[in-house]
Amino acid sequence: QVQLKESGGGLVQAGGSLRLFCTATRLTFNNYIMAWVRQAPGKEREFVAAVSWGGESTLYADSVQGRFTISRGSAKNTVYLQMNSLKPEDTAVYYCALRKGLTLNRNSRREEYNYWGQGTQVTVSS
Repeated sequence: QVQLKESGGGLVQAGGSLRLFCTATRLTFNNYIMAWVRQAPGKEREFVAAVSWGGESTLYADSVQGRFTISRGSAKNTVYLQMNSLKPEDTAVYYCALRKGLTLNRNSRREEYNYWGQGTQVTVSS
């Protein structure tokens, strides 16, 4: 069974930066996209960013465009999320997600991805 493991969350002041990491293990296939989806207390899951199989294409939510950068490691099973200029409204649990195939989109629903990580908490204080 594929496993996704996130790390890098924590507490930071507004305007600060954090870098999230996600590694997928027990993979038996290629050609998949990786994404970050977040969920704040009392709110629905929200798409944050996604990166293509080759790493050359990315998508972002409007709310993080220009502040967050998603990238993929050379081994392709690792994805990073560099978060700059953090705001209190970025506070959420951040989930790493994997979907088989090559299509990038801004989906956030659980059923739209094949695998999910357990999540890592990001808290931004004002």
